[in-house]
Amino acid sequence: MANIKSAKKRVLVAQRNNERNTAFKTSIKTAVKKVLALVNGSEDELKAALSNVYKLCDKAVSKGILHKNTAARKKSRLTIAVNKLKASK
Repeated sequence: MANIKSAKKRVLVAQRNNERNTAFKTSIKTAVKKVLALVNGSEDELKAALSNVYKLCDKAVSKGILHKNTAARKKSRLTIAVNKLKASK
């Protein structure tokens, strides 16, 4: 543990930010699973869920939680997976 007061504060801030970032990334993963589960459901619900994942990924990029290429890759892979599942249906 750090000895300097400002360093102790930075440790606490980093820990808080890590928890927040982890929670946000988890919400993205949950949204992706929801999209994959809705592939066989109605088209409107699927589009809404897919839009929600896109929104979460873009928000994560703007907050600095995800790199822009990481978010783009997640969105691309999800779209490809949805299209593949819909085609095999």
